[in-house]
Amino acid sequence: MERLRTVVLGMFGATLDRGRGPQRWTSWRPSLGLCTQEDLVVDRFELLHSLRDTASAEQLAADIHQASPETAVRTHVLPLTDAWDFEQVFAALHDFARGYTFDLEAERYLIHITTGTHVMQICFFLLTESRHFPGVLVQTSPPTKGEALAGRYALIDLDLSKYDVLARRFAAEQAEGLSFLKSGIDTRDPAFNRLIAEIEQVAVRSRAPILLSGPTGAGKSQLAQQIYALKKARRQLAGPLVEVNCATLRGDGAQSALFGHVRGAYTGAQQAREGFLRRADGGVLFLDEIGELGLDEQAMLLRAVEQRRFLPVGADAEVESDFQLIAGTNRDLRAAVRAGRFREDLLARIDLWTWRLPGLAERRADIEPNLDFELRRAGEGLGVQLTMNREARRLFLRFAATAPWPANFRDLAAAVLRMGTLAPAGRIDEATAQGEIARLERAWAEPEKDDGLTTLLGEKANEIDGFDRVQLAEVVRICQQSATLAEAGRRLFSASRAQRTTHNDGDRLRKYLAKFELTFAEVSPGR
Repeated sequence: MERLRTVVLGMFGATLDRGRGPQRWTSWRPSLGLCTQEDLVVDRFELLHSLRDTASAEQLAADIHQASPETAVRTHVLPLTDAWDFEQVFAALHDFARGYTFDLEAERYLIHITTGTHVMQICFFLLTESRHFPGVLVQTSPPTKGEALAGRYALIDLDLSKYDVLARRFAAEQAEGLSFLKSGIDTRDPAFNRLIAEIEQVAVRSRAPILLSGPTGAGKSQLAQQIYALKKARRQLAGPLVEVNCATLRGDGAQSALFGHVRGAYTGAQQAREGFLRRADGGVLFLDEIGELGLDEQAMLLRAVEQRRFLPVGADAEVESDFQLIAGTNRDLRAAVRAGRFREDLLARIDLWTWRLPGLAERRADIEPNLDFELRRAGEGLGVQLTMNREARRLFLRFAATAPWPANFRDLAAAVLRMGTLAPAGRIDEATAQGEIARLERAWAEPEKDDGLTTLLGEKANEIDGFDRVQLAEVVRICQQSATLAEAGRRLFSASRAQRTTHNDGDRLRKYLAKFELTFAEVSPGR
């Protein structure tokens, strides 16, 4: 198989690469040294330089050809006026990379990062990491005592999967982040663990809006707090976490609370108000129940998210706030858009990263680790080492595995706190667990529908068959909505009325009620 040609792309070093007269051959020059390594054959050197360094770059090209005849050197002028201007340098190198023809089947590319300003080196690194330069970084260093003038070189492949130690370090860091987002709970549900792993990746790499949906009590607020804490620990944020429950923002005060106001903006505005968005500058703004915002507030929020600018109430000039938005909702926002209660453009803007957090009843495998978490948390609050004996634990987990948990983790936390408070010496026994189970069953029991018959008939209502009871309850309901016996009869027998020549609806109703020892007077509206 034919050897891949080695091509170096590098910037002319205005200080280190420059040389004049015969003495230039006695000084270490990085670009020349790279081309004269004993174990590296450079087939071509793409030498980038600014216009003012043209003469020196051509001198270096000639010296490389003289010292390494097998190396072809091609010079390229970059449109640079300030080699320390990041935007200018990045744009010049980016344009060069896009216009260069890379032949990966025949050539391998080394990106030389020893020469040029620090800004150039950073830009080379970023563009190589993004694969705009599809190569490997190469770094050269001057010779030490006794070494050849060419010095040394080292290759830096940005594919970290090839470095076992680094890969293990990053894997451990990711595992730490996952555990952090789960509050240290060793969750077992595979789907939930995959969801958290994806959230962790996005949280540490992006500042785009995040939308967390799911039922009340599924942990949206807790997760938003953990995302903020994770980003803060990674030094990605400097500002605070500002949490707002949009369901509490009502009327004219909603805009002021969110966007602030200037003094005198309205009657009673004696002092200026900063507003939640301004307070979140540099940090995270968590808008829980975002679907409760009014349409005007939604429009202002959209501008603030897109442009980082908004107008406080009563102000003449906009203010700035650079925050990351995390929104929470237990509503179907798409249905709200169809109903005209939520702006479609705002949903499109915050719907880039959307995750639905499942309720506790959907994560049966995670009930036990969450029970242990709540035991620790309740114990800290009560100032005891809270535990459950074996029978109490078995009994409660068996109940929990089929329980509905309508308020999700809030129900579980409350149940553990109640058991812990009643537990003798901080140890929850079987009797305490059984008492809590009974309490939850009573709280969650479906209330019996009051059909009103017990009020009318007393104990006799319990002697009526279920089928007859449903029918009688409907007859009583119609009677209570009708002014006269005849009107109630017409409503009850309207379908068969058209098929009869004589109409005795009132008499039919009277006889029906008499079967249950009732009269119209007893069930009528005026009773």
